[in-house]
Amino acid sequence: MNPCHGLSMPAPESRRDRVLTEEEIRALWKAFEAEGALVGASFKLRLLTAQRGGEILGMRWDHIDFGSGWWTIPGELAKNGMAHRVALSRQARAVLAEIRLQNRPGPWVFPNPMKKGPMVTTQKAAERMVKATGIGFRQHDLRRTAASHMTGMGIPRLVVGKILNHVETGVTAIYDRHSYDQEKRQALDAWGAHVEQLNKTPTVVGESGAELPAQLA
Repeated sequence: MNPCHGLSMPAPESRRDRVLTEEEIRALWKAFEAEGALVGASFKLRLLTAQRGGEILGMRWDHIDFGSGWWTIPGELAKNGMAHRVALSRQARAVLAEIRLQNRPGPWVFPNPMKKGPMVTTQKAAERMVKATGIGFRQHDLRRTAASHMTGMGIPRLVVGKILNHVETGVTAIYDRHSYDQEKRQALDAWGAHVEQLNKTPTVVGESGAELPAQLA
């Protein structure tokens, strides 16, 4: 029996709508690179693939096909229980390849250094990044940021929803069995290229001390 059954909520539920700006993405990318190789890579993949943190940390090498550039998330790892195929952009594959070159044994892309199995959390690293950059963010904001920026680039919401592995309802969802693989790949390739270009943009320091893209300075 739930002892809280029938009690009212102590406060209204609030939904976060935090989306990182391009300047914040650039600053955080530097923070990712300042972390250890594995932890930094997990944050980069969150942003590049727009997948959930638990799915990133639970990634196995045998879930990844480098030849075709696809990562398959099995249903037992996906939050909604539905198997999901994620197109790996060139930038995402480069992150994974760098980890693979370290020749780490075992099936996990992000092995737990303390015990058998994958990493469970990267919360402490996120807290260090907030302190180092002064940017208030939560890890799930990376997924929301990727999705929001993709729609801002003109990618249809339906395609972004497919990338996020959101569950569809209604008659259309029942009859539409198109995999959207081609659309997902085009979208994530475009997003990966955008993130890469964003982090190559020269910067100068403004009067406030914050870094600004050179063209805005």
